[in-house]
Amino acid sequence: LAPTTAAPFFPYPNCEYSESEALDCRHGRVLLYVRSEEKGWSFLVWDPVTGDRQQVPDVCISSVIYTAAVICAVSGCDHLDCHGGPFRVVFLASDNKDVLIKASVYSSETGAWSVPVCLAESSGETFVQPRRAALIGDDIYFVLRLDNAIIKYDSGKNCLSVINPPKMRSCYITLMVMEDSSLGFACIRSSSLYLWSRKVNSSGAAEWVQCRVIELDGMVPIANPDDKQRVAGFAEGVGIIFMSTGVGLFMIKLNSGRVRKVGEPGFYFSVLPYMSFYTPGTILDLAYVLSHAFYRLYMFVWQILVPY
Repeated sequence: LAPTTAAPFFPYPNCEYSESEALDCRHGRVLLYVRSEEKGWSFLVWDPVTGDRQQVPDVCISSVIYTAAVICAVSGCDHLDCHGGPFRVVFLASDNKDVLIKASVYSSETGAWSVPVCLAESSGETFVQPRRAALIGDDIYFVLRLDNAIIKYDSGKNCLSVINPPKMRSCYITLMVMEDSSLGFACIRSSSLYLWSRKVNSSGAAEWVQCRVIELDGMVPIANPDDKQRVAGFAEGVGIIFMSTGVGLFMIKLNSGRVRKVGEPGFYFSVLPYMSFYTPGTILDLAYVLSHAFYRLYMFVWQILVPY
C-alpha cells in the first residue's frame, strides 16, 4: 500500500480476514476477495475515502483462476465523485469442471448474481489472466493467460466474445483506455514500451495500430542487462503506466516522459491504482487533486504472485 498524497484514508480492511486479495479499483471503490474463518470466501467492496464496506456473497462458479471488476451502476454518472450508490461486480473465471470461460454479474440493487454465461468460441486458451480489466462504455475487457487473447464482456447483450491482439512475443500485456476512448494495450519488448490501439478503419472493420514506441534504455533504471521489465498497470484518465524492473516499481507519465519510483524491488504482477476526487464542503477526505498541472493520486499497489 503506497499512498502518494498526504491525505488520510481508512485503513486497509485485512485484519478481520484470514486471507484477502485485491482484484480491482474503479469509480471510488476497491474490490477485495476475502475469507473469514466463519463465513468462508466472499467479496468486499470498500471505499477507502468514506470507509464504507459492502459484503458481496461468493459467486457460484467453481473456478481455477479468476478476475473481476467493480463498476458504478448509476446511469449517467461522470464517475468523478463515486461514493455510495449502486454498483456491479463483473466476475470472469475459468471453470474447473467443464474447462469453460464463464462470466457472472452481481448487482447491489438486486443483491444477487446473474446466471453465468459461457464463451461460445474457442480461443485456444482457457485460463484467465488475473489482471485489471479495462472498461469502455458498457463493455469490459479481460485478458487470457498464454496467448494474450482479449475477452470482451458486453453488458448490454450479456455475452462474451474474443478479440485477438496482434501477434508478438511478449509475456504480458496491460489493457488500457486510449485518449480517444478506444481499447489499447501496453507491452514491453527488447527494452521498448509499445502502445497499441484498436481503431476502426474506413471500411468499418477494427484493426490494431501501433501508435507509439518508447525506448526505455536510460529512462528507467535496471539492475543488470538480463533484468526483466514488465508492465504492471495503467491509471485511466491520467495517462500513467506502471512498470517494474529489478530496481523497483516505476510510474511513467506518457505525455511528459516523467519517471518516478513508487515501489521497492519485488515481483509486481498487477498494480491497481485507486483515484477519487475531493468535493469541497463535504466530509470526504482528499484523495485526488490537480496541482501545478500534475495529478496527485492514491496508488494502492499489491504485489500479487502468479497463481499458477
